[in-house]
Amino acid sequence: MRQFLLGCPQENVMTDIADHPSNTYDIEKIRSDFPILRTEVHGQPFAFLDSAASAQKPRQVIDAISAVYDSGYANVHRGAYQLSEVVTDNYEGARDKVQEFLNAEYRSEIIFTRNATEAINLVAGSYARSKLNCGDEIIITEMEHHSNIVPWQLLKAEKDLVLKVVPITDAGELRMDVFEKLLSRRTKLVSVPHISNVLGTVLPVKRIIELAHSAGAAVLIDGCQAVMHECVDVQSLDCDFYAFSGHKLYGPSGIGVLYGKKELLDAMPPYMGGGDMINTVTFEESTWAELPAKFEAGTPAIAQAIGLGAAIDYINNIGLVSIAKHENDLLDYTTSRLNAIDGLRIIGTASNKVSVISMILDCAHPHDMATILDRSGVAIRAGHHCAQPLMDRLGLPATARASFGLYNNQNDADQLCQALETVQEIFG
Repeated sequence: MRQFLLGCPQENVMTDIADHPSNTYDIEKIRSDFPILRTEVHGQPFAFLDSAASAQKPRQVIDAISAVYDSGYANVHRGAYQLSEVVTDNYEGARDKVQEFLNAEYRSEIIFTRNATEAINLVAGSYARSKLNCGDEIIITEMEHHSNIVPWQLLKAEKDLVLKVVPITDAGELRMDVFEKLLSRRTKLVSVPHISNVLGTVLPVKRIIELAHSAGAAVLIDGCQAVMHECVDVQSLDCDFYAFSGHKLYGPSGIGVLYGKKELLDAMPPYMGGGDMINTVTFEESTWAELPAKFEAGTPAIAQAIGLGAAIDYINNIGLVSIAKHENDLLDYTTSRLNAIDGLRIIGTASNKVSVISMILDCAHPHDMATILDRSGVAIRAGHHCAQPLMDRLGLPATARASFGLYNNQNDADQLCQALETVQEIFG
């Protein structure tokens, strides 16, 4: 008879991750960890170039999630039996891993959400709703994902706020001179991406935070496109809030993270009510649990959180510095090859960017490009990438976007370029 406790996901994951020697970037070994990369599409090798939308999962993460449901599942925080206690330890252990990953000062500053969208909405619905008043200002940028636009528009309509937008240059870099001028005594919140999901531009977030704080404003950073590409230290950045999603970090969907400074989270009212976020409940009134439980109402995403912890283990074992070097080398190689294709234009040429390449061809619509590339086994994203205002700024209806992850190699880039030549042959 199998003993369920022996299948604890934490133990299995750490054993598997040890397969990767520290400080060694073995791309073939890494690719072998991702079962989906062994599949074929339309009889062609699968070149997955849509990691900015959602990354593929290594077997270590898949095994960790499977182990939860196979031999290590129970509700957390509530059971007075051994399995519940073990699963609670694994779930809270994932929080410890996120704390270390972001270098947060306190583990209670790590709030689990469904995704980054919910994390941003939590800040809007709790912090901003309780702190901002008529005429107060929120600053965002032209390169925002819809998730960092719509929550502020809803709050603007509710509380008669002012929403200001920082423009970008034609190369896709933020106009910092304009940002400084937009800051005023009425600026209460600045919410910007760490890295653009369309252009790959890395924003100077540390400088943005310094300037915003000097004006008395709090800062939320949308880190969805950053945590998989570079080391994030929230204490060094001194941001007030930082949000990201697990599924872009090679972890499962259904789990996200909001980091918030403890003093801010302590002062914020609950965002949702229900089980586990309370201290006492009567029909007259309720009192709230301590952080982080105050913002985690109901049964949480148990397996997903443990899977996120496994993904962080996987990333840490390879090393973000090594990953960044590999991806930057691949970005340079791919950019050079794409620039040699007649009629192709790369959208977003910032001097500091990550391995996200948006492009257009003068002979084909991005949707047609994506369809034909799919027949060649190449998966890219085509459309407005949940950034319609940015597309309007660029004067484009859509772009084709190739985004690279830690598992991509030069063969993927070559397959992309060859497929683009096929598009030209068909439409040119």
